[in-house]
Amino acid sequence: MELLFEKSVPGRQGLRVSASDVPTSIHLRKDLLRDSDAALPELSELDVVRHFTELSRRNFGVDTNFYPLGSCTMKYNPKVCERIASYPGFAHLHPLLPQLRGGGMLTQGALEVLYEMDRLLREICGMAAFTMQPMAGAHGELTGIMMMAAYHRDRGNKKHIVLAPDSAHGTNPASAAIAGYTVKSVPSDENGLMSMTALKAMLTDDVAGLMLTCPNTLGLFNPHVKEICDLIHSVDGLAYYDGANLNAIVGKVRPGDLGFDIVHLNLHKTFATPHGGGGPGAGPVGVVEKLADYLPVSTVVKRENGTFALDYNRPKTIGYIAPFYGNFAIVLRAYVYILMAGRQGLKRIAENAVLNANYIKEKLKPYYDLPFPQTCKHECVFSASRQAQKGIRAIDIAKALIDRGIHPPTVYFPLIVKEAMMIEPTETESKETLDAFIEAMSEIAKLAETDPDAIKAAPLTTPVNRLDETAAAKQLNIKAETA
Repeated sequence: MELLFEKSVPGRQGLRVSASDVPTSIHLRKDLLRDSDAALPELSELDVVRHFTELSRRNFGVDTNFYPLGSCTMKYNPKVCERIASYPGFAHLHPLLPQLRGGGMLTQGALEVLYEMDRLLREICGMAAFTMQPMAGAHGELTGIMMMAAYHRDRGNKKHIVLAPDSAHGTNPASAAIAGYTVKSVPSDENGLMSMTALKAMLTDDVAGLMLTCPNTLGLFNPHVKEICDLIHSVDGLAYYDGANLNAIVGKVRPGDLGFDIVHLNLHKTFATPHGGGGPGAGPVGVVEKLADYLPVSTVVKRENGTFALDYNRPKTIGYIAPFYGNFAIVLRAYVYILMAGRQGLKRIAENAVLNANYIKEKLKPYYDLPFPQTCKHECVFSASRQAQKGIRAIDIAKALIDRGIHPPTVYFPLIVKEAMMIEPTETESKETLDAFIEAMSEIAKLAETDPDAIKAAPLTTPVNRLDETAAAKQLNIKAETA
């Protein structure tokens, strides 16, 4: 595909502007002005439209391709959520508009959305209060750990250790470390669950809390989760729920009822707005009553006259953690999604996500190793160890899927599975789509046995083929090469 500069034809224009008959006066210093025209491509409107349309068709996206991306819940984003988020009454708001009096009525709808979303998430998660400010899951993690630290400081606790399973998302230890804690990893047992024996041996008065993803990154629900929370509480620690995998249990189980004290959610995973390309996201954090005083400022309150305002009077707050009030438009999309689904709809989301994951697990068992064969929740983790004996690794299988119009699953994570392939189909994909994915994975497994070189060359259908990813990371070159 040619660059715009390569398509340029001297003298070609996309727009003709009549000569101005209004006198102009330039007040810029002459040394700030160009002494020659910019070397821009000269194109017609049709040239430009076709170029960028062709570029868009080369993208992978949830609207165009299946995204079985484990732990990221890349499910379909309903267009009604986009439509409502684009309503002028929401999209044209400015965060510095007054809350009350005069122009304050312009912000009342937005404040009510934040207020009602807080209430909905309290009910869904069994928490006492939420903040909508964190702008991503990892940002929510840090917010939750900062509240954990504030709680212990307030009690005079000198705790300095946070525990996390060895299968935890990498952001868990990173968030705890940024907050000043020493992170200790709890090993998994033979069933892929956090070892209860190891956990009990690591519990001391120095433990501030535990960060637990449930279901975990293997897609397995820990049947000991209530006991785990009780153990953490026995040393005056706090149980932190990583909500990245809430899609598996939403509407079925409330983290607060299991004993968790802090919860972060990925609205962009569980409640619409898939977060490909790095954003945007939203990572609200909920807490039990004893931690509510530490929530970030400000919080939305409802006054006696029915109006809404931001409350800054929180003496024990951890302070500001986001400019203005986070990614409001993402919260709004999730609000619409929850209202559309309702109580029963949220349950069906979890049920269908679990059904789809187990369907794939059972269908692909003959072709790939399955380290933990028990019933999974929203995702299943295979190993390409069998294929590796033929020289085909997980990364090769991922690249081969691209040629078949399917985005690769997460590979090489969790780290406790060799040649891991983490597959999450979500609840929004049809049986026909799942069957096409299963057929593609089965075909690749057979090719690994009969013609491995065909897989090692993949992808062949993309503008750029197999790259040296290590060299690309170490020797980044984003400059366009032109003649």
